[in-house]
Formats: sequence, structure tokens, C-alpha cells
Amino acid sequence: MTAPPSTVRGPAPTPRWWADLGGLGAGLSLLVVTALWVGNGGVQQVGGGGWEAVAALGRLAGLWAADLMLLQVLLLARIPLVERAFGQDRLARWHRWTGFTSFHLMLAHLVLITLGYAGPVHANAFAQFWDLLVTYPGMLLAGAGTGLLIMVVVTSVRAARRRLRYESWHLLHLYAYLGVGLALPHQLWTGADFVGSAPARAYWWTLYALCAGAVLVYRLGLPAWRSWRHRIEVSHVIPEGPGLTSVYLRGRHLDRLPVRAGQFFQWRFLDGPGWSRAHPYSLSAPPRPDTLRITVKDLGDGSARVAALRPGVRVLVEGPYGKLTGQAYPGGPVTMLACGVGITPLLALLWELPYRPGEATLVYRARDEADLAFRTELEWLAAHRGVRLVFLLGARAARPSWLPARYADHTDVAALRQIAADIARHHLYVCGPDPWADAVRAAARSADVPADRIHTEQFAW
Repeated sequence: MTAPPSTVRGPAPTPRWWADLGGLGAGLSLLVVTALWVGNGGVQQVGGGGWEAVAALGRLAGLWAADLMLLQVLLLARIPLVERAFGQDRLARWHRWTGFTSFHLMLAHLVLITLGYAGPVHANAFAQFWDLLVTYPGMLLAGAGTGLLIMVVVTSVRAARRRLRYESWHLLHLYAYLGVGLALPHQLWTGADFVGSAPARAYWWTLYALCAGAVLVYRLGLPAWRSWRHRIEVSHVIPEGPGLTSVYLRGRHLDRLPVRAGQFFQWRFLDGPGWSRAHPYSLSAPPRPDTLRITVKDLGDGSARVAALRPGVRVLVEGPYGKLTGQAYPGGPVTMLACGVGITPLLALLWELPYRPGEATLVYRARDEADLAFRTELEWLAAHRGVRLVFLLGARAARPSWLPARYADHTDVAALRQIAADIARHHLYVCGPDPWADAVRAAARSADVPADRIHTEQFAW
């Protein structure tokens, strides 16, 4: 076996200041919204007290809710600059946080505005809400949008997500776009902080246009362009182990695909019913000018179809995504920790990273020998590139740990230091189920591994 060359053009290195600039921009957007509210008399109305203050605070809550809702759209608009700066797992966490925060602010907006209008005329709050809903321009649309957003939020609660298949949850989640869009007419026609201020209109029109443009370009346009340009199709399929299948793909101009080892795509195989549901699969080998390889675990969520794919099946792709790459690796000792199908991106990185013989260690966690995939490739890497292989086999430990039960006499931190006494000098690449990866990260931090040397990406939804 020879090492697969990786001559595909990867994405340009991401300047470190991009992440800081993105975070600063998000914070400034909330400051701008607040300043526009102040300029429209918000502080004076609050200072005056009474029901006018309640309504003014309701307007501010609504403005913050709308701003966070639009930032939420931008976070997962798949903008390459943003994806490379933060990584999709961090963006997903922020998307979730901003979603719940904007939802609670939206509820506060509804309650405070209703009370602010009902109070001066001593009206029943429910009757006042109904009057606002049916008589004010755009409010019925906003009410429908609110209903859709409530559905999205309810199905995003962890207890509800555990009861839903990923495909069902993802389809319901798309209604958030419609909910945000239905709220726009209400803001345009009756929003006091929009109608009466030219700077506010300029800001909100710009933000809405930016969000709509990002979704159209990066969620729809760019994937369609790349799928058409590269014409990716299945070359052949090879079983790698129990429930594990590698798919080799060919296409046109793959050397111009901006992907690196460790990244993943959203894949749609045009092989019949179910093709519209995308699944995230990492590359399990470095990208080559004529071939890509992914390896899929049969998890019962549509992934079982992969084993039955036939040569010539066309593929639609979105991506590449992910920050689990060698971009931040300058050389030197590196330890990779994989659990289960998490071996796939780390195997690609083992082929690609420029470590010297003896500098790389792979720790591979599996239930038993039969579950160890890619033994031939791993043994080749051990023989020809000096990779040290550490297989951790066995059932889960009773306590939260990244170690199997047979190593119950070891602490997580001590085990890391036993694998490499100088672990604090290593770059760590971690991929596996979330609880397992969390345990590895916690042990690494306790072993004094700097946070910027721990590279991981989680794919939970």
C-alpha cells in the first residue's frame, strides 16, 4: 500500500482575527439596535414610567429578538469564512443558544407590548392581544410566524429531539426560515422603531438582505454549483467491517475542490426515495484529484442504504465543512484519539499531517477486535510512517470515562500521561461520540494540554 497523495487544493488558512471580528460584529449588532431604540425615545419613555415604559421595554425586547433571530440564520448559513473561523460544532451551539434567547425575548415582547397597550385603557390583556392580532397590519402573519417558531423551539428541546429521527427534526427546523420571513411585514408596517427612523430602516433592510442573500448563495447556490461542476458519482463500495462501508467517489476537477483531510460534506445520493435527506459524512482518506472516500457506519437513520449503492449513482454535495484539519498543526508530537466511526476523519489526517516517524500516536477505542476498521491502512502507517497504535478494547466503564471498563484502575488523566508523558506538548485530535469526546477533552485540560492544541468537532444535532 502507498500513501494516497493529497494534491487537491485545500481552503486558504484562516486568519485568527476572523473569529474575533465575527464575535465583535455580533455584539455590535445588538448595540446598534439598542442605540436606534434610544434614538427613537426609548430611554425617555422608560424614564417616564407607567404603561408607556412597559411598551418601550417590549419594543426593545422585540428588536433584540429580531436581531438574534437574524444572527441565528447567519450562524448556520454555511458561509465559508464563518465555518472556517469557528467550526460547525461551535456554530451549532451558538445557533441553539441564540435561538432560545431570541424566543424568550420574543415572548417578553408579546407580553410587554400587550400589557403596554391594555394598561392605559384598562382593557383585558387577552382581548387586547386579540385586537392587536386581527386589526394591526402584518400581525396575523407575525402570529403565524410565531406559531412556526414555537414549533421549532419545542422540537429543539433535548427531550423532544431524542424522540425524533434526524430527518424529521431537520424538516421541522426549516420552518424557522418561514417564521422569520412572516415576521418581516409586521416590522415594516407597524414597527415604531422601523417606520419612524431612516437609520433604522437602513440597518434592518441591510440585515434582512444579508441573511436572505447568505441563505440563497451558500445554502442553495454554492452547493448546486459545486454539484454541477464536479459531477460526483459513486465509483465503488467496499465493506470495511461490521456495519461499516467505504464509498469511493469520482468526479470532474476534484483538484479544485477546496477540501482538506478531516472535513466533511453533506451527501445526497440520487439512488431513489430518500435522496432529499442529506447526511454528514467525513472524508476517511485525504482528497485526491480523481477520488474521494467516505466511510459510513450503519446507524439506522438512512445510512444503511450506503452499502447498497451501485457504481454510477450521482451525488449532490454541500460543503466542505469542519475545522478538524491540519491547518493549525505546525509539526511535532501529535496524539489522535478516535472512538468508533470517529476513526474516519482522523485516518485521513494521519495520512496528511507532516509529522516525523515516531511523533504520531493513534488511540483507537472500540468494543472488540472485529470493530477495528482500516487495520491494513493503520498497520501500513505504523510500518512506514512510524505511527504508534494503541487499541483500547472492551465494554464501557461504569463511570463517565473515555477508557473501557478493563482500565477502571486508571484515571482518565493518568491514562493520557501514560500514553505520552509529555502530553502537554502534543497536539490532540479527538473524534467520537459526544460524551466520550467530552471525557477526553476534560482529561486533556487536566493534563495541562493547552486549549488551542485540542482539536475536535462534534456532529450532534
